Amino acid sequence: MSISHTRLDRFIGEHLHISRRDVRLMLAQKRISVDGQAINEIGYIINKFSHVQLDGETLQNNQAFYLMLHKPVGVVCATVDEQHRTVIDLINHPAKNELHIVGRLDLNTSGLVLLTNDSRWSERLMSPEHKVAKKYLVTVKHAINKEQEQSYIDAFVKGMYFQYEDITTMPAFLTVIDEHQLEVQLYEGKYHQIKRMFGRFQNPVIALHRRSVGSLELDAKLMPGESRSLTRDEVNNIFSKA
Repeated sequence: MSISHTRLDRFIGEHLHISRRDVRLMLAQKRISVDGQAINEIGYIINKFSHVQLDGETLQNNQAFYLMLHKPVGVVCATVDEQHRTVIDLINHPAKNELHIVGRLDLNTSGLVLLTNDSRWSERLMSPEHKVAKKYLVTVKHAINKEQEQSYIDAFVKGMYFQYEDITTMPAFLTVIDEHQLEVQLYEGKYHQIKRMFGRFQNPVIALHRRSVGSLELDAKLMPGESRSLTRDEVNNIFSKA
């Protein structure tokens, strides 16, 4: 049985097809453990990745998986697509069909894509409330001269109104690298947001690459199309300020 968030007594009862009364007796006898600790609390809450045992026998031991992928241009962030290769097609992982994509990139955008089966982690990453920064390397068609730089920077920080969604974007931070390349730091991900923001200056984006999410940077050793598992420290520290 796969669960996300439930009471321990309910999980045991449904898993073993026994009454709550029988479960409570087991709890009182300290026969049930969660993550190696004996539990006797009736309302104890467990999640999908809690290691649950009864008399030393495992009832649930789901493993959380976290991967980074270097997405190439021309690959879609989807599980199935009839026209293009998907990020799932690129992954060689035994649990790849259990994974979901954390923050999608469009077809012509490359860079860091995260995948996991831990919905709590992915929801926290994508929530604007947690203010997890995403950094992008942007290449624009028309050169931006010194006189124009500040107007770009100010407009991104102020936010732009998108009439179709009736929203104003959160402050975004722009760093000029050279006349054609800039780094943009966002805390949200509206539809084609970066391309639309540069579109206000009639300056088309010709290349877009995500460099990082939170404190996690794309591994420089990963070639386009390659992926690897995240370390425990990378999973836990991604919410730290970069």
